[in-house]
Amino acid sequence: MSVPARTTGPVPARNVTVLRGLLSSEGLDALDWQTWAEPGRSGVEVHRLYVTDDAGPASALLTRMRPGAHGDLHEHLGYELVFVLEGELINDNGDRYTVGDLIVEEPGSVHRVSTEKGCVLLGVREAPTVPRP
Repeated sequence: MSVPARTTGPVPARNVTVLRGLLSSEGLDALDWQTWAEPGRSGVEVHRLYVTDDAGPASALLTRMRPGAHGDLHEHLGYELVFVLEGELINDNGDRYTVGDLIVEEPGSVHRVSTEKGCVLLGVREAPTVPRP
């Protein structure tokens, strides 16, 4: 039988961010969305959850793609996890991902994503991507 550990002494301070209601339009609309302006990218907004200060920074973002939006052609330098919260995401190989789908892109994968209907994604990258021609 497992017994929870008790702390003796002061509880250390922690920095934590909690975003509530992300499965509702109201919760998503309340976020501070920024236009994600890069060559080859159109109709995409981002809410950055974190970006590390490393030489090859890791990041977590919420991405909102408007109907008809597309990303740039890029290569992953590390793993990327994408979870579809709303709508449908289309990969350039024809794969379609809908609400509840979890996609893991491996390092070295090259692709471009788009959406016909719009979508909202949670993405976690262990390293940045680099644009490809």
